[in-house]
Amino acid sequence: MSRTPQGQRANLDKQPHEVAAMFDGVAARYDLTNTVLSFGQDRFWRRATRAALDLRPGERVLDVGAGTGVSTEELAQSGAYAVGADLSLGMLRVGKRSRPQVPLLAGDALRLPFADASFDAVTISFALRNVNDTDAALRELARVTRPGGRLVVCEFSTPVNPVFRTAYLSYLMRSLPSVARAVSSNPDAYVYLAESIRAWPDQPALAARIGAAGWGRVAWRNMSGGIAALHRAVRVQTI
Repeated sequence: MSRTPQGQRANLDKQPHEVAAMFDGVAARYDLTNTVLSFGQDRFWRRATRAALDLRPGERVLDVGAGTGVSTEELAQSGAYAVGADLSLGMLRVGKRSRPQVPLLAGDALRLPFADASFDAVTISFALRNVNDTDAALRELARVTRPGGRLVVCEFSTPVNPVFRTAYLSYLMRSLPSVARAVSSNPDAYVYLAESIRAWPDQPALAARIGAAGWGRVAWRNMSGGIAALHRAVRVQTI
């Protein structure tokens, strides 16, 4: 992992301790930085995730990679019981201070601290690409979801328009780190984040991996021209 006076960033091999340390370093201003870098689209993406999950009052939903709990708080507006889990203790500490009413706990996406079939729905937003074994994480999400339960993955993706895609990739690799220096508590981490977005599979490739991990009826829809995508699926009876 590279280290600088400003902080640290993980490598693309995504070792859990490196990823956790990197997010500890950005926790203080993480939510603000996301809003600035996404031009406010992060709020729309959270609302779209909640709508795609089709949550009902009394259901239980798990938000993996919840960070400071801003996404978990959004899910709870449905009336469902929403609990967030994250690998970064720094992010969880910020969340506990700013959202004390939101249930947040430490948890690795590869070893979730819940029994089989504990949840009616699970979601992971902008965190699946930070796990060093994507397929194992998708299987673990299936394990804690009841048969017939729902999954929504909200993640950065591939813009569908070639001209827009070229401009977007240029923004990621050139402009995003510069903007992060003005607002982030650890701007070096955003170099990794840009690299991880560029290396992430496109929409059909991710859908295929979800389908191979215990999920059926996989579908997706693009948001913001494909900058992000929502992948939806239903837990099959057996894995």
